Amino acid sequence: MPNLVDMSATMSCTHQGQIMPTGSAPSARVSLGGQPALKGTAPVYTIAGCSFSTAAGPNPCTTAQWTVNATRVLIEGMPALLSSSTGITIGPLGVQGTPSVMVSQVRVTGQ
Repeated sequence: MPNLVDMSATMSCTHQGQIMPTGSAPSARVSLGGQPALKGTAPVYTIAGCSFSTAAGPNPCTTAQWTVNATRVLIEGMPALLSSSTGITIGPLGVQGTPSVMVSQVRVTGQ
């Protein structure tokens, strides 16, 4: 079973840019090992340090949207972000890749 993801997780775009939760993504009420749990359907996850480039110049991924999240675990009424969640990364060229969770807490699992 996949792990629930918290603020201490390492997440990246296809081009190794770091994904950071913003806005309502971190839960104000639910924590995992002292770190806020993350909601998968939060409106925006920002990306910093993406190295994607074309012949025309740099076109870094700027945001990530998680599209497949937990189906049985809700955090503040929204599906939880899981280590197996899938989604898309978006930049100046539209959809530019997929986000991934590289490292997450390992004590709490869900579906």
